[in-house]
Amino acid sequence: VQVVESGGGLVQSGGSLRLSCAASGLLLDYVAIGWFRQAPGKEREGVSCITSSADNTHYADSVKGRFSVSRDSAKNTVFLQMNSLKPEDTAIYQCATGHWASCSADGSLREYNIWGQGTQVTVSS
Repeated sequence: VQVVESGGGLVQSGGSLRLSCAASGLLLDYVAIGWFRQAPGKEREGVSCITSSADNTHYADSVKGRFSVSRDSAKNTVFLQMNSLKPEDTAIYQCATGHWASCSADGSLREYNIWGQGTQVTVSS
């Protein structure tokens, strides 16, 4: 069982990126998935989370109104659409999940035990 992130890159401030989290050995329809990020010298931050049922979504205050998480069941992939990017969004972004994972209202994921290597997002000013 693994998840693999992709879609990171270098973008100018105000630009957009779409990150992907593709799973193998696990059907993402039946689990909650969260996105985390960590910038150098900063603590890891829960960015966004999508629940396994009803596809409810949650976001950190720092990204509300700019980021959107969604699920494509046919591709067994979760996406993080990031718009109006700011230099402070620069970080390594990872997706995470687990059979007992659940979302918190602040956009973080709890009880996860599966995560990917991450993808680098760099926003230039």
